[in-house]
Amino acid sequence: MWNYNKKVMDHFLNPRNVGEVENPDAVAEVGNMSCGDALKISLKLDDQGRIADVKFQTFGCASAIASSSALTELVKGMTLDEASKVTNRDIVNVLGELPEEKMHCSVMGMEALQAAIADYKRKHGEKVDETTEDDGDHEGRIVCHCFGVTDAKIRKVAKINNLHKAEEITEYTKAGGACGSCLDKIQEILDELWRPGTSEHAQPAATPAEDFEKLSLVKKVLRVQDIIDREIKPVLERDGGSIELVDLNGNEVQVRLQGICATCPNSKLTLKRFVEAKIHEFISDKLTVVEA
Repeated sequence: MWNYNKKVMDHFLNPRNVGEVENPDAVAEVGNMSCGDALKISLKLDDQGRIADVKFQTFGCASAIASSSALTELVKGMTLDEASKVTNRDIVNVLGELPEEKMHCSVMGMEALQAAIADYKRKHGEKVDETTEDDGDHEGRIVCHCFGVTDAKIRKVAKINNLHKAEEITEYTKAGGACGSCLDKIQEILDELWRPGTSEHAQPAATPAEDFEKLSLVKKVLRVQDIIDREIKPVLERDGGSIELVDLNGNEVQVRLQGICATCPNSKLTLKRFVEAKIHEFISDKLTVVEA
């Protein structure tokens, strides 16, 4: 039995937006039931071009259901341009975490969303960037014939998730997880991808602060919530306290201390020396933390 957190179990036991959108503007299916996972997503836009309704049907495990549910909640209200920038990391951030062996479920959600966006663009005569549809059928050379995973998909998932080992690619895409004959080739692709001097290293990667500044408000809130859940809350809970994110207003992170932390005379020190320090370490030193 996988050790799922409460958020994953909630989305699994109480999945949001299950079914099919009536008269959808776009539909996409990814995966293959014969390989264990498949996902169908349908969406409808409002008059402002934002995703007003989105639903899913999935064949898969608890992680697949939870990832699909979280994805639909995440993209509601987004424009297609905003939704096109959603990655599997954003889905995982909504859920808090997923077991490494189940990360391929979040990747499947990302692929389904990108395929649905492409479907909408094709129906409206817009140009489609085929490199956003790395579901094994559209772009690149197939490396894993068991699961139909291409070299393009391997590179894309590796770059998004900073993966350097073939075994990690297996966890995120299933490639190499059946006969294993392609594992050496996968490792060659990764070695080439991360080799100093390649095009991926031509420019220095953006710092976490620079990356944060480019995010939409929704993604900024999710990033802050993720750091609070992973790096801050567990430490406070060990001493009988806790914390919740109340709001993000510009560069001001508004939180509420709970439990023993709420009445501690050193609560201001906790906010500045611990909570704000962690926010600076993992996100941006431009953010300030205040008690709501």
